[in-house]
Amino acid sequence: MDSRIELLRAFSRGFALGTAKVETAQCGLRFLDGLLSGGACLEYGELTPLRLVHRYKLVNISENRMNELLQAHVDSECNVCRYFDPSSNETFCFNLDNNHRTNNTVVIPEMDCAIRALRQCLSEVGCEPLIVASGRGYHAWCRLTEPVENDRIYRFMLRAAALALRSVHGAGYDHNNIKINLYPHMLLQNVVSLRLFGSNHAKTGVFSHVLTVGGLLGEAASWECFAEFVRKRKVSRVKFDAACETLAALTCGA
Repeated sequence: MDSRIELLRAFSRGFALGTAKVETAQCGLRFLDGLLSGGACLEYGELTPLRLVHRYKLVNISENRMNELLQAHVDSECNVCRYFDPSSNETFCFNLDNNHRTNNTVVIPEMDCAIRALRQCLSEVGCEPLIVASGRGYHAWCRLTEPVENDRIYRFMLRAAALALRSVHGAGYDHNNIKINLYPHMLLQNVVSLRLFGSNHAKTGVFSHVLTVGGLLGEAASWECFAEFVRKRKVSRVKFDAACETLAALTCGA
């Protein structure tokens, strides 16, 4: 098995079982028959008018079929997106997007300030994130050694995001130019999925490079950084609880 698939399977361990969304430029009945072969059912399909990408939510995906989808993902034939568990998760993600309606794939100063502030905030409380370029901004991923209730994760993320936006405001920027979505989100269960690492942006086709303090890594180095993140960079429940208390104090218990 491709070592990248093994990494993605390890990373996806806590997500909703047997469920994924596939993004692809392909469509049609013949393609759909092939997509559902080998063990999967279609919950819904979305054909976009711009024909840049079509989306298919699959359920009851067999293990072998999931491996095939992940192989297509790393081979850049499609993007595989996964859904969070509706009750508890060991993985969570800050989704930072450029809020401009036009030219929204540009990293604006507000975004640069926000992602640096968020990285610093999370690292200082012992939850160093993996930051990945997402096209309109960044995904900042964190992993735990065991599942934690979604409401507790959400409160932690909300406080970290508030501190990051406070830094944006303090630097003299307009925080309304960016938005930070938090996942898992208790009101969006089974609705929102996020692309797995190794995806390509639907509009630009650009690979999801890892962002380090020194800048964006190349594709090979990004995979190496992702491997280190999956294998070593997990936060224990004890450390996460301590991080929650620290952020609660910094945000006055809000």
